[in-house]
Amino acid sequence: MEETKEGTAFRGVAERLTLGIARILESMPGVVDLRFVEREPAEKRCLLSWEQKNTCILPEDLRDFYLTTDGFTLTWSVKLDSECIPVGCMMINSVARLRPLVQPISLFSLPNAPSLADLDWEENSTEGGSTSGPTAPHFDSRSRIFELDSCGGNGKVCLVYRSCTQGVVAQQSEMWFLDRSLYWHFLTPTFTSYYRLMITHLGLPEWQYAFTPYGPSPQAKQWASLYQPLIFNREVSPADPAGDSHINKLDPTKAFKGKVKTPVPKKKQSTQGSTGSTAKSQASTGKQGGAKR
Repeated sequence: MEETKEGTAFRGVAERLTLGIARILESMPGVVDLRFVEREPAEKRCLLSWEQKNTCILPEDLRDFYLTTDGFTLTWSVKLDSECIPVGCMMINSVARLRPLVQPISLFSLPNAPSLADLDWEENSTEGGSTSGPTAPHFDSRSRIFELDSCGGNGKVCLVYRSCTQGVVAQQSEMWFLDRSLYWHFLTPTFTSYYRLMITHLGLPEWQYAFTPYGPSPQAKQWASLYQPLIFNREVSPADPAGDSHINKLDPTKAFKGKVKTPVPKKKQSTQGSTGSTAKSQASTGKQGGAKR
């Protein structure tokens, strides 16, 4: 059973889970309709059942989280004029919704139907297709991937077990972000670190894209500049050490080379040359006058 609490009614477990971020959000201008969904703790048998079913051991910090609350949801909106616009969303799926990203092939599916595993190849085995950074997860049996947050359709935050062997229980997990173009981006090595990132970024739209080479969309950056400008400005894109990957770097002198006219300076006669010619003309005139005499 879920209970929705609004306003300043954040006490006990709810206050600890939100790390006090609810009070900060309430003090921000324009923030309204702050909602926290309180859930009962997950039962231990549910966690054991999940581990046996998926042949994975839940990380200790995530296990403790589920023993405190079976999932997490906090949303907030902004009032512009008379309209209430949903903006922030922080979510962690419950144990029941912690499902594999790559579903097993069904008997009723078409024999030649494409799957995520068909998009996996060795050349794309590193993060974002680059040659540096941790090795990205695979969509086949080499990795076991579970969805923690659907990010409102802007990607997926996943609990990932890499370098898996069939029939062997996986124990080491990491937090990764899968963007809409199906590229992987490493977030944090532990669930606790990711949870802190989520709280720190206030659940702003597309905040996970701050850890990608291309960053959030312009609209998401506008919301970030209003409510969390320092964090988004300090995070430097791996693709651009200067941190200005979103700036238009068009060079008009190169792009419009045929259109730009370079003014040609007019040639001016040197003062020395004109002075010399004047002196010569005066000397010749003097000679002519002396000859007449």
